[in-house]
Amino acid sequence: MSSIFKDSIKCAVDHYKANNLNWPMVIYLSLAHVAGIIGLFSLQYCHRYTLLWTFVLWPITGLGITGGAHRLWAHRSYKATLPLRVFLMLVNSMANQGSIWHWSRDHRVHHKYSETDADPHNAQRGFFFSHIGWLLVKKHKDIVEAGKKLTFDDLLEDPVVVFQKKLDPWINLFMCFVFPGLVCMLWGDNFWNGYWTAGALRYICVLHFTWLVNSAAHFFGDRPYDPSIWSAENPAVALVSMGEGWHNWHHKYPFDYAASEYGVTTQFNPTKLFIDTCCALGLASERKRGTGAWSKLRLQRDQEIAAEGKNAKAVGVEDKKSM
Repeated sequence: MSSIFKDSIKCAVDHYKANNLNWPMVIYLSLAHVAGIIGLFSLQYCHRYTLLWTFVLWPITGLGITGGAHRLWAHRSYKATLPLRVFLMLVNSMANQGSIWHWSRDHRVHHKYSETDADPHNAQRGFFFSHIGWLLVKKHKDIVEAGKKLTFDDLLEDPVVVFQKKLDPWINLFMCFVFPGLVCMLWGDNFWNGYWTAGALRYICVLHFTWLVNSAAHFFGDRPYDPSIWSAENPAVALVSMGEGWHNWHHKYPFDYAASEYGVTTQFNPTKLFIDTCCALGLASERKRGTGAWSKLRLQRDQEIAAEGKNAKAVGVEDKKSM
């Protein structure tokens, strides 16, 4: 673990120089974290329904990222009806992590060029960089070039994505900070209590839970599906990120709507449960799975191991005969 933080310190020296910083984002995220701290101290003054609203918004806005920007739009791992897409767009705006178009674009580049200079949050540049540092610096030229090589026409063909993109960032700022405060006024609480807690504090928490997928799930955990890649199976990250922590599987089979091998009874995955429920209600369809491909690969590995065992046994018999 010490080497991880040493790498982060080295990256801080190499990458976080004043002329390489993305100053608007540095200022914005600094102010957002200050607002989150104010929200933390405001909890004691909030109505109990405001506290409940703050907690409920964590999974709801998380779904805007996991079930929306990630599994639906970035990976096209299932199809959603217009009402479901509108809902996911609105809660995605509440999550306020950029427009669906920008989020999906960066994520597709990340999968295509993982752990290279073309990866927006390249884990080889250190834990801090892959967590938040990538947002604080100017994009590497390879990232810009990589983005030009990929096509995102499917995103621009969705009127829901285009609608949000046109209104970004104003729709996100309103849904993330103002709307939660307005809702709190329904039960007689102060608008600002909702703004600081259900808005700012919840926003910062969900941000870091999402970022842990880029950082912790690329450094800590098992790699049973593909030991050659950085992404790992991390149950702790899955717990706070709506089931996104089964990351070794996800990078092996990014088209899988579940982003995990097993069902919700074996692996914590509320996003899979949400998509399954939407399918049962007729709001979603055509869920893609990677289990078939994994079964074939596992069978191939077993056959190769068996063949190696037979060869080794045959060699042993020949050695005994020669003796």
